Amino acid sequence: MNTVLKARNTLNDYEKQMEKNDFASIWLEESGNPAIEELAQLNLDIAGKTEKTLADKGLSVNDLAVSLDINSQEIERWLKGRHTFSTKIIQEISDILEGYSIQPE
Repeated sequence: MNTVLKARNTLNDYEKQMEKNDFASIWLEESGNPAIEELAQLNLDIAGKTEKTLADKGLSVNDLAVSLDINSQEIERWLKGRHTFSTKIIQEISDILEGYSIQPE
C-alpha cells in the first residue's frame, strides 16, 4: 500500500472515531488523566440519574428544556456526556424534578 493510501485510511479511521466520540472522549482516551476521567464519570452518573428521573416522572427532555429555559439540544449534549453539568444546573434540575437527588454519591 502506498503512503498516500495509508495516510488516507488512517484519516478515515480517525474521522470514523470522531463521529462516534466527542473531542473530550478522544482526548481522555489519549491522555488518561485520572482527574478528568473522574469528572467525566461524575457527569455521566448525573446524566444517567437525570434520564432515569425524567422517565420515572413521565417527562421528556423537551419538558426539562422548557422548565430550564434552555435549548433541548443543550440538554441532549449534557445527557450524552458531551457537555458538563455546572453546579447551578444540577441544582436547578434537582429543583425542577421535585427534589429527586441527582447529585453524585
